[in-house]
Amino acid sequence: MKPHLLLILSVAALGLAGCSTIDKRIEEKSAAFATYPAETQENLRKGIVEIGYTPDQVYIALGKADDKRERVTAAGRELTWIYHSYHEDYRGTAMVGYRRLIAYDPVRKRNYVYWEPAVVDVYRGRIDERIRITFRDGKVAVIEQAKD
Repeated sequence: MKPHLLLILSVAALGLAGCSTIDKRIEEKSAAFATYPAETQENLRKGIVEIGYTPDQVYIALGKADDKRERVTAAGRELTWIYHSYHEDYRGTAMVGYRRLIAYDPVRKRNYVYWEPAVVDVYRGRIDERIRITFRDGKVAVIEQAKD
């Protein structure tokens, strides 16, 4: 029963931590957030970004960008914020050597040492680009998202 309770509490804590992040960003930008229309405030709470939003609005909705890029063309400057998703893929098991085990034989009253293969699960970290937000003249001009 206790492991199940611990799991439930851990999941609840993670859920609350996710909620507090958006709340923290709203609190941080509270003066600007209070001036937005109700529909915009609701979109930001849901993590939705639309064309014409400001960098502050995108920050409130999505948080700090993982990467930022600037592009200068004849038409002007563009700033792109890039957000990533982080995954771990299971790759199987790998033998990492041998481990020594000692077993007691009660009939012969002595210890025996033997070696057995030691294996570990192997995971590979993967970073995927989740969304790109491009700003022109301080407003969102382009939203690029990966589609499954």
